[in-house]
Amino acid sequence: QVQVAESGGGLVQPGGSLRLSCAASGSIVTTNSMGWYRQAPGKKREIVATITNGGSTNYADFARGRFTISRDNTKNMLYLQMNALTPEDTAVYYCSDVGYGLVPTWPLGPGTQVTVSS
Repeated sequence: QVQVAESGGGLVQPGGSLRLSCAASGSIVTTNSMGWYRQAPGKKREIVATITNGGSTNYADFARGRFTISRDNTKNMLYLQMNALTPEDTAVYYCSDVGYGLVPTWPLGPGTQVTVSS
């Protein structure tokens, strides 16, 4: 089963940017839909963005216009460029495949912490 490891999180001021990366242990070329999820303290996990093998993307309302998801099947990598960050974006971010109901089927990785604070 594919394992993932996220990186790129950190502490950033409001209005700042971060680029998250996700390295998969196996080939993702046969995984049609991949995505980023996040979970803030005391809140349920939520989908952030998804991308298909064909490059079609979808974003949660809070992410649209600020975040950009991309993938590189040759490197088995998934990315999330986040701009204009706000304190409400503070969460642990995870990458995974996207199954039925926008639920991941792969085991979640450790995630990467994003903290937006002045």
